[in-house]
Amino acid sequence: MSKDKTHTIEQLLKKARGYIEDEVDIKKIEKAYNFAEKKHRGQFRKNGDPFIVHPIEVAVILTTVYADSSTIAAGLLHDVLEDTDTTREELEEEFGPEITKLVYGVTKLGQLNFSCENEYLIEYYKKIVVGMSEDVRVIIIKLAERLHNMRTLFALPEERQKLVAKETLEILAPIAHHLGIHKIKSELEDLSLRYLKPDVFYDIAEKLNNTKLERDNTVNEMLTSVSNLLTEHHIPHEIKGRAKSIYSIYNKLDKGKKFSDIYDLLALRIIVETEQECYVALGLIHSKYRPYPKRFKDYIAMPKANMYQSLHTTVFGVDGYLFEIQIRTHAMDEVAENGIASHWAYKEHKNANEVLKNSTEQKLQFFKAIIDSNNDKMSSEEVIDSIKDEVLDSSIYVFTPKGDVFELPKGATPIDFAYKVHTQVGDTMVGAIVNNNIVPLDYTLQNNDIVKINTNKNSKGPSQEWLKIARCAQTKNKIRAFFTKSEKEINLERGKEALEKELRKRKIAFNDFDTDENKDILFKELKVDSLEEIELNIGNGKFQASTVLNLLERKEEPSTDKIKKITIKEEDADILVAGIDKVKVNLAACCNPIPQDEIIGYITKGNGITVHRSNCHNLALLENRTVAVKWNSEVHKRYVTTIIIETDTSKNNLLEIMQHTSMQDAPSDRVVTINKSGNAIYELDLYVRSVDHLNKVIQDLKKLRYITKVERIIR
Repeated sequence: MSKDKTHTIEQLLKKARGYIEDEVDIKKIEKAYNFAEKKHRGQFRKNGDPFIVHPIEVAVILTTVYADSSTIAAGLLHDVLEDTDTTREELEEEFGPEITKLVYGVTKLGQLNFSCENEYLIEYYKKIVVGMSEDVRVIIIKLAERLHNMRTLFALPEERQKLVAKETLEILAPIAHHLGIHKIKSELEDLSLRYLKPDVFYDIAEKLNNTKLERDNTVNEMLTSVSNLLTEHHIPHEIKGRAKSIYSIYNKLDKGKKFSDIYDLLALRIIVETEQECYVALGLIHSKYRPYPKRFKDYIAMPKANMYQSLHTTVFGVDGYLFEIQIRTHAMDEVAENGIASHWAYKEHKNANEVLKNSTEQKLQFFKAIIDSNNDKMSSEEVIDSIKDEVLDSSIYVFTPKGDVFELPKGATPIDFAYKVHTQVGDTMVGAIVNNNIVPLDYTLQNNDIVKINTNKNSKGPSQEWLKIARCAQTKNKIRAFFTKSEKEINLERGKEALEKELRKRKIAFNDFDTDENKDILFKELKVDSLEEIELNIGNGKFQASTVLNLLERKEEPSTDKIKKITIKEEDADILVAGIDKVKVNLAACCNPIPQDEIIGYITKGNGITVHRSNCHNLALLENRTVAVKWNSEVHKRYVTTIIIETDTSKNNLLEIMQHTSMQDAPSDRVVTINKSGNAIYELDLYVRSVDHLNKVIQDLKKLRYITKVERIIR
């Protein structure tokens, strides 16, 4: 609860020496204090305390979770960048990059404006907090800072108190829980409830106080009985009564329970030496006290996502009272209470930062699932759906045949499991076996399932259909990433072929084209960094090979007067150029305009006018030398256009597709078949009379049951 007492630097150093042995580390903390005290001198907090009190209290809180010396130093310095004239360069010169990075990380978090309007945004902001922190120690400092601010929240106006308390309860306390820092999490929750619902808080506190004597007597009697039982069987142990937090009692009351029905107000925690002794102690307790049905939980065999481990049971104890009992080892208790910065890192003389990174990798997966989706450019609706599905729903725990446990959301499939194990496992997956039975890929996994994934290194990769089966947003992102990579390779090859074809057409050797001078011109004009990027953009239709090569031509630009001298009868032309009687006209191969398309002309250097569709993206790359053009009212020729046909089968249906286009009087002279993960995709060049004619062909093709998509493309 709230602490009025403040600490001195001497008291802080004494607490740090309790687990930090190296005097160099202690000197680092002392130096940070001296720097902060000087920078904050003359500043005061809203409650009247000198400002330096706040960083000292933050550092003291950090010692309670056995934070390393760099974290404590950063805790002392965490406000100097924001509230003093200290620069990042000055801080790095004094304390080095590690501490500076921690202080800067906390400063960035302090600039976040949280919103607690609905549960989805709350979960999203939790992820932002973690995503902004490359080093998890930044989060620990932020939690310690918030805890001290909550202890002194009385100094703020009531409206501000409630806003801070709500943000703490709904964003920061759950992060403390998922990092396993129980002591900070519990105090944050209780303090938040005190300001959000003071009547409820003090009512529960009063009831606890009124029943304290009776509860203490009952707990002491049960404690003695259980301790004697373990001693008789030679099990070294510690045993203590466990206080129930006011917020956890409030949660049970809020769900409709009566105060008298909250049986785990009476609770014991037993700490033994080994994991084996946990189970022996459990058996002895159950042999003497009848267990309450369905209240046993084994978090040792199946740890929680935050690596919490303990045995939980509820038994009928002395005088028939129900007791909740937790049994764990000293190491398990250390992690449960203090979280990831437990002092065993120092006892084993390991690098604290490395220990933190290794031990939190799994814990932070909870928060990083949605962050990883940023590269996929998910819409806000998709983000909220994925948060709702993966964060707010309950989880299941499934196992590999070797016994490794993985946490997945309810409704997850073998596909989700495969990608959770490793991206390569997912990409090469060909089947799944659950509990020794072959299952389909859309099988819904259940709690405690044992899953084996069959892979084949020659697999062509995931299927587009998997996107409909997968449950996790992260799984879908990885599947999409596979297709993005595949499409890139296809487009790169296609662009390379198109460029080489255009070079052959112009009788230009590749070596003559691939010069530093030419590349400098193209990179500047096209705003790219490499020849590969040009080829890729030609392949995906952003650039046209002819447009790229035209940029290198240095021919004299013909004037409008010269163009007008060309004489061709107007009635013979399919395309009419405004203000010009006759001119050489070419259709742009990048967008392949056809009759009824809106079009525009571009005056080229020495090659007449090239006609583009009005919405062709290549027009943005061209200089402002356009001229109005339009289709003749009567066009008798056919014009080529390109369509992409996607199917849901690997079966070759090209013959039937060609028959349908021929029946619609739209012959094809080029077909490219792309087998993508079992779903055939075809690219066809069709000769059509108009946009209406093309739309009729497309609608006819869509009637074929295996065709999922048909669209016209622009190169």
